[in-house]
Amino acid sequence: MKEFLLISRSARGDREALGELVRLYYGKIYNYIFYRVTDRTLAEDLTQETFARFFRTLSQYQHYGKAANYLYVIAGNLCRDYYRKREEIPMEELPEQPVYQMDVLDLRLDIHRALEQLPPELREVTILYFFQELKQKEIARILGISLPLVKYRIRRAKELLEQLIGKEDAT
Repeated sequence: MKEFLLISRSARGDREALGELVRLYYGKIYNYIFYRVTDRTLAEDLTQETFARFFRTLSQYQHYGKAANYLYVIAGNLCRDYYRKREEIPMEELPEQPVYQMDVLDLRLDIHRALEQLPPELREVTILYFFQELKQKEIARILGISLPLVKYRIRRAKELLEQLIGKEDAT
């Protein structure tokens, strides 16, 4: 109910409501994009563009569920557009983070390398399910696919990640 009111107020130009929507979802959308593009500056730019597009289309927005789902759809489309425009997919770079213990750092590298090797449709479901902690039904709505397909992709991604991370540990 609170979200619906915020969206209604935002559609009428209430800047405070717009700010509240951004505060409510910015972190989740930024993290989702960052896992896809692994560049902080680019993730910030794409997150801002996600909200800009959301607010530009707010007058046509039909509130059928969580606004976050619509934001994820916009963010996912922006990420896909970004990669389509590039000639090559970038190599994963270690994000700028504080110094971690080597074990944790190695595990993060292994996970990022393994994510890179997943097919795009499995990578997207993996990020939404494991890193964004969305429910399978929400993922199905966001991606416009069936719930059984989401379940299959999650299961398949788990299998592949176990193999990929197991290979990393063996070397």
